[in-house]
Amino acid sequence: MKKIAYIEIDTHAEIAQAFIDIMEGSQDFAVDYYFSKRIKDQVSHRHEAVFLSDSSMILDQLKGKPYDLVVIGTVHRYFTTFLAVTKKYNTAIITHNLNFIKASKLDLMKSVFKEDFIFRLKLWLKEGLFYKTKVYQTSRNLFVLDEALVSEKYKYLPLFYTRDFDKVKNENLLVVIPGGVSQKRRNYHYIFETLQKLNTDKRCRFIFLGKANGHELKQLENLSEKLPENIEITYFSERVSSEDFEQWMQKADVLWCPIQQDTEFFSMKETYGLSKMTGNLGDAIAYGKLAVFPGNYPSKLSFIIPEKENVLEQLKTVSENPFDFYTIYSRKEVQKKLEQFLTGLL
Repeated sequence: MKKIAYIEIDTHAEIAQAFIDIMEGSQDFAVDYYFSKRIKDQVSHRHEAVFLSDSSMILDQLKGKPYDLVVIGTVHRYFTTFLAVTKKYNTAIITHNLNFIKASKLDLMKSVFKEDFIFRLKLWLKEGLFYKTKVYQTSRNLFVLDEALVSEKYKYLPLFYTRDFDKVKNENLLVVIPGGVSQKRRNYHYIFETLQKLNTDKRCRFIFLGKANGHELKQLENLSEKLPENIEITYFSERVSSEDFEQWMQKADVLWCPIQQDTEFFSMKETYGLSKMTGNLGDAIAYGKLAVFPGNYPSKLSFIIPEKENVLEQLKTVSENPFDFYTIYSRKEVQKKLEQFLTGLL
């Protein structure tokens, strides 16, 4: 049995959780997980070997252990530490912002002065920001979680599978809009305007499945008072619990994902579907839901539906045309692909 170390001491707890879920019960691999306290508190783990870690401990924790592969879930900080890891071990890094990876030292230096100055200065002076390029270059493999981002440099890591749960038949159309209600990464202003203009006798419910605050929360409060009785919206002013998220996603007839094509990471432009993956892709697979994306989103996946002009009618039509996720994304099938992929790296 091959041994893997999975490290997440930075950001992406949801991806660490996906790795735990898909690797559970593997007959070919045993995984040790090294999580910061913040990550450990966010993930659910039962029988897995999970160790509390941080940037000052991880090298000592790995020392002397015969790992065949070390997977780093995020490299957005602690560059000096991770460079040492990539030099000593057969390492793979899950990558999230491909333009950030390509950024030169000059690009990074300019970005330090654009925003979050104190934090970015700390990355520069204490965490080896300018070793960023060396970390990615020294790693044996770079992984992406969206097949559209695959290239000679980036390999696809199959992680997301469709869960088994009892399907609910809703009396009226239930549309879920997953993600934090912020204009930064999704075009909620467009959603608000569209809902205000809806002209239909059909009963519909729209769930804004993420925390709303500031201007977006005020717009939702105003919107809820103006909509006709047959159009209902549900929104949350506090963080949505994993249990509530799970419940609403299972109930959804269809997902509506108003992704902003362009976003930023470290003050550098990233483009969803071209240099960055959207988490809504994993949501659609995990819950087996067809998802309506903006028409300009670049995707060849059959369950991603480009939005049309009459979006309400489209959402209803899409909800009535099921897609067989289990043929491609059953847990057994994805785990088999993942094991074959990881075996090919060793």
